[in-house]
Amino acid sequence: MAVAGAALLPDSLFAATESKLKRVGVQLYSVRDAMKADPQGTLKKIADAGYAHVEHANYIDRKFYGYTAKEFKKILADLDLKMPSGHTVMTAQHWDASKNDFTDAWKYTVEDAATMGQKFVISPWLDEKVRTDTDALKRAMEQFNKCGELCKQSSMMFGYHNHNFEISTKVGDITLYDYIIQNTDPALVAQQIDIGNMFSTGGMALEFINKYPGRFQSMHVKDEIKVPPHNGDDTESTILGKGILPVRDIVKAGAKKGGTSLFIIEQESYQGMDPIDCVKIDLQIMKKWGY
Repeated sequence: MAVAGAALLPDSLFAATESKLKRVGVQLYSVRDAMKADPQGTLKKIADAGYAHVEHANYIDRKFYGYTAKEFKKILADLDLKMPSGHTVMTAQHWDASKNDFTDAWKYTVEDAATMGQKFVISPWLDEKVRTDTDALKRAMEQFNKCGELCKQSSMMFGYHNHNFEISTKVGDITLYDYIIQNTDPALVAQQIDIGNMFSTGGMALEFINKYPGRFQSMHVKDEIKVPPHNGDDTESTILGKGILPVRDIVKAGAKKGGTSLFIIEQESYQGMDPIDCVKIDLQIMKKWGY
């Protein structure tokens, strides 16, 4: 009902959303090789490029890129960087049915995210065996909502990040992505829409933003170019504005209608350029667009 009602609201009411503080960051997977070789030196380059926010994609054994939460938070603080969001895959194994509670490993994930000052704890994957099993899917969405309740205790939100299988996989007569959005509580579970990932299987970000206004608190900002098919994909990411996606229009729609306040730049392919140079240019383009 809330979604249906929001669709009837005049665009003028969404203007207030557009005026909210908008944060632009970079997904550190964009510079993954450099982060593996020299995390601190790479983060300094990110800060020098003008970024104020980063999003992690490496949390193993309670460490971010090899550092404890307190250590990593200090490294970021010394560079005037903040980390409002991060990716850690949550699976069914993180729920202990015998205790009707999350495992300690997942509780530590949420605890360390809170220590870092994150606003979003985002899971960027759904196991293949769950995607087409309706009973397993129902349990997964219940787990998503329960994790939202857990994160809320630390003033955070749980979130989900799409790839491309959510578009190509069907649950009845709707896409898996529709199913995830429709079966998660918008007060507890944020959606981080990756506008480039979904495009490779026909997903159009503008269509989802218009269909589910206010549901996309975070966005992975990407552009895509066509490439010869490889590993089942015929697109790859590129410098913002150089590809075939209407990125500027999507970003504007996210801010105006999608409820998006956190825009995370991610570029995974570089066409021969240095990844640091790529994300530096991407940020300059976002700033040119007014973000």
